[in-house]
Amino acid sequence: MNKAGPKDKIRFATVWLGGCSGCHMSFLDLDERLVELAGAAELVFSPFVDTKEFPEGVDVTLVEGAVTNRANLAMAERVRERSRMVVSLGDCAVTGNVTSLRNLFPTEAVLAPFRAEDGRSGKAFLDYTSVPELLPRALPLHQVIPVDGYIPGCPPDADRIWEAVRALLRGEPVALAESMRTFG
Repeated sequence: MNKAGPKDKIRFATVWLGGCSGCHMSFLDLDERLVELAGAAELVFSPFVDTKEFPEGVDVTLVEGAVTNRANLAMAERVRERSRMVVSLGDCAVTGNVTSLRNLFPTEAVLAPFRAEDGRSGKAFLDYTSVPELLPRALPLHQVIPVDGYIPGCPPDADRIWEAVRALLRGEPVALAESMRTFG
């Protein structure tokens, strides 16, 4: 990778939806390669930076996690609208993985522990101050928005992430080596 000047840097983002943050922890395992990434990209949105609103004009966004609730759905749609390239990061984003295990149960059963009783009427209601409004099913990212690439793994190892990020920085599609395309 060539050293980029400030105007040559791509606008790079990472997003965490319904998942465990393991993919972001693996991203940090890039170690010294993060310095190389910082020379080529400006991190404009991520759990690692204090930015509240997903910005316009993002070149590349890596998205971790399944789409599990209304807030995830809105963020996924915003990311797709504002990003040139969107890549599913990790098995939850790629397949639904562990997060989608809740699909085995009716949504009402999943939410039952969060029901509260109104002290005046005695009627049960869902306390959305403690749990977000779930979608009927947890979904992999590509079932909600078009994606431009996949980085499988639970979590993907740093080498796999770096191989994909290097391609994206060059403006190329994510084309992982055969040994890096398997899940695990």
